[in-house]
Amino acid sequence: MKYSIDACQIVSLPKISDPRGNLTFIEAGSHIPFDIQRVYYLYDVPGGAERGGHAHKDLHQLIIAMSGSFDVVLDDGKDKKRVHMNRSYSGLYVCPMIWRELDNFSSGAVLMVLASNKYDETDYYRDYADFMRGRWQA
Repeated sequence: MKYSIDACQIVSLPKISDPRGNLTFIEAGSHIPFDIQRVYYLYDVPGGAERGGHAHKDLHQLIIAMSGSFDVVLDDGKDKKRVHMNRSYSGLYVCPMIWRELDNFSSGAVLMVLASNKYDETDYYRDYADFMRGRWQA
């Protein structure tokens, strides 16, 4: 098994405090272990809704709670862990071959993802059984 949930860690990002408002920045290669090829965000997620429900074959991601909070459930086919995200100055690094589900969104939550690759549908496992077959073949 090449990747496990142990590789998925909270990354502390620089936080510059100022009475006028705080500033956080992210530099590829310095704060995250990949170059950023795509940025996307989720917002206006209805109460009780779940997102995610997939894994990526090669994509690396950093998930950040820009506003509000949500949970990320990580599953490597052997172990699972739930991570509560609620700080805009920390991100959750998610390596390839980790099934992820997003739930428990607070009202007004905004989730931003920095991704290592552009969108590619062939990089997805959208069926858990296919993901498990792919995990043990890798």
